[in-house]
Amino acid sequence: MKPTDINDPSYFHKVVDCQWACPAHTPVPEYIRLIAQKRYTDAYMINWYSNVFPGILGRTCDRPCEPACRRGRIDEQPVAICRLKRVAADYKSDISKYLPSIPKKKNGKHIALIGAGPAALTVARDLLPLGYEITLFEKDGVAGGAMRTQIPRFRLPVEVLEEELNYVIDLGINCRFGEEITSMRDLLAEGFDAIFVGTGAPLGKHLDLPGFEEARDNIHTGIEWLASVAFEHVSSIGKKVLVLGGGNTAMDCCRTARRLGGDEVTVVVRSGFDEMKASAWEIEDAMNEDIPILNFHAPKRYICEDGKLVAMEFEKVRKETDKNGRRLLIPTGEDPVILPCDDVLCAIGQENSVPWIERDLGIEFDQWELPILNKLTFQTTHERVFFGGDAAFGPDNIISAVAHGHDVAVSIHLICTEQDINDRPDPITSLASQKMGIHQWSYDNDISNDVRYIVPHAEKTKTLHDVNMEVELGFDEALALKETQRCLNCDVQTVFTDQLCIECDACVDVCPTDCITFTANGEESDLRSSLMAPAENPDQDIYVSGLLKTGRVMAKNEDLCLHCGLCAERCPTNAWDMRKYLFDTAKASA
Repeated sequence: MKPTDINDPSYFHKVVDCQWACPAHTPVPEYIRLIAQKRYTDAYMINWYSNVFPGILGRTCDRPCEPACRRGRIDEQPVAICRLKRVAADYKSDISKYLPSIPKKKNGKHIALIGAGPAALTVARDLLPLGYEITLFEKDGVAGGAMRTQIPRFRLPVEVLEEELNYVIDLGINCRFGEEITSMRDLLAEGFDAIFVGTGAPLGKHLDLPGFEEARDNIHTGIEWLASVAFEHVSSIGKKVLVLGGGNTAMDCCRTARRLGGDEVTVVVRSGFDEMKASAWEIEDAMNEDIPILNFHAPKRYICEDGKLVAMEFEKVRKETDKNGRRLLIPTGEDPVILPCDDVLCAIGQENSVPWIERDLGIEFDQWELPILNKLTFQTTHERVFFGGDAAFGPDNIISAVAHGHDVAVSIHLICTEQDINDRPDPITSLASQKMGIHQWSYDNDISNDVRYIVPHAEKTKTLHDVNMEVELGFDEALALKETQRCLNCDVQTVFTDQLCIECDACVDVCPTDCITFTANGEESDLRSSLMAPAENPDQDIYVSGLLKTGRVMAKNEDLCLHCGLCAERCPTNAWDMRKYLFDTAKASA
């Protein structure tokens, strides 16, 4: 193999697994170190520039960073990255002086945003400091999109939502709330330099089974019902409630139903427990509120008596796999299961819906009514129209919508400044030694086992009777400090200088994971398998040096490295150095 090019921005970025896994590539270890120093405002602003909604995401994020966390390879439990993000939001000071200044003189470009969700607000946040005029159209009377309508207040208090929405809105967006766009043709005719569509996936699916028409008054689509609760159009539900579906919306529906009068709320899922799409912690929260989850129950019909819904019938199934590896649900042959109910909440999926976009404008859609996009630029087949968030590729999560917004802002800025939209700006990177003495470092790394700390919760006897009472209380400062100490600082990289190495093998002897090997070079597949600890994860590169004096190379299994720094401490020639790598994704900039 050729020597590793550590100047490639993606190399060490990929090694910082948590940041790499985050769609917005938030520099996780950097803000965790700041929290450890009680620099909460600084930690918040690092998040704000990256993911825009730290307080919201610190409560609601799907946490793709956490399964990637290296701490999980030691203790099985990753660092509570998401909850530490909330700590920065909870303990920050006034951030107004840190917000970007908005030029009074505009640059002459006017952008339309449709929908006031996380993607559109991110586009606005990135473009407003560059002098763009932004007009936002939102059919509801307030901003937030799915963050407001689909996330219950017991998970996301309204004051947290409003605070972070207003940080962006108050930068100077022309907000036209309560105004629904009914024609893309008319909007294009207004002469906007670019139009962004961030209307989400607003259509919930219902289950049209026998008995549906008779029972329809008591059958609700999950996201629409949650929105009705959020806007206080609905304040009660029947005593016996069935929730159909195994995703996060289903978990929000069942927990909300418990608070609105559902004494017996049951989640019913066709698949197995391990196939449920809901996040593990959301399932755990529902179960902790005494909500049973029935798996392998396929719904068959609604049962009505005297024109009123009284129960549903389910068929018990089991999972099998056909010769092509496809999952099949096979009836077990057992008697049908009858579950009494007063109301049914269908949380079985969402769909895109843009009937207001005329199909003769040059904006092409696929068979699922999703726009055909350039996945790098988010540009449609019409050069002035862009999509992002759930409207782009279907239902996903807030952090992905934010990432889309950043990319769209770059695209809009490039076309408005007559540059190549595919020529994307490079990220900002730095690689700085952490050495403070011969063998002293400016960071602390403890690789000993340390269990994940539990986030305190409010009393269940109180929260189950108040739909607005926040369940999770968040870490206090003492618990937050303990949790920050679990971070392995995986952005502090082990950098090897082959000219200084004397091949004494001291680093090999001290390495706790056997991730360093001095060996003959070879093809990647051979080298991966011949390491002391074979590099079995093909998604993570191995670090290969140039030829050493003996003709061997140093090869390091980056997937196993804990960034403990013992190799650098032990090395007698300083061939190993610990260098902090900062990676900041490119944003729209002047």
